[in-house]
Amino acid sequence: MEFFTVIDYSIFVLLLVLSSAIGLFYALSGDRQRTVQEFLLANRNMGFLPVALSLLATFQSAVAILAHFFIPVFYRLRITSTYEYLELRFNKTVRIFGTITFIFQMVIYMGVVLYAPALALNAVTGFDLWSAVLTMGLVCTLYTTLGGLKAVIWTDVFQTLVMFAGQLAVIVVGARRVGGMARVWSLAEQEGKISGIE
Repeated sequence: MEFFTVIDYSIFVLLLVLSSAIGLFYALSGDRQRTVQEFLLANRNMGFLPVALSLLATFQSAVAILAHFFIPVFYRLRITSTYEYLELRFNKTVRIFGTITFIFQMVIYMGVVLYAPALALNAVTGFDLWSAVLTMGLVCTLYTTLGGLKAVIWTDVFQTLVMFAGQLAVIVVGARRVGGMARVWSLAEQEGKISGIE
């Protein structure tokens, strides 16, 4: 089994450091988050490209939701969470119950979200599983807590570019190892993987 090399570890550490640096930048710069509106909604002034790339990164592994229908309603009502809507629609008790239920669900969900990539990291590096969970959790908590939504969006932009670069590298290196794209296509054709698109 092959493990990470010094270059691989350097790239991984650089990814964690840059993600943390983005959070620190938005926590310490003149553009720091002073209000709930700035922290949770990036003061409603982020451009479409970083928001689009952030959403792309977010939903790479997320469950599809009905945001297409709910976000316009929330935007018109000028609310920052689903739970504010529950209070407007029903009452404060429903809001609190919904919030507690969501927190419980997220604690379980975040455990899975942190554990799954930690397993992958452990498999390719030999890095201790729980150290990987702790490291990723701390880095994400750091940049989110310090920099608010702007830090999350710009970190997602950075991580989207890293994912694209990684996918491109896999395609290029994989194609080179089997003899080029023509050979990849030929192998896929032989295995019946491209039927219907000829």
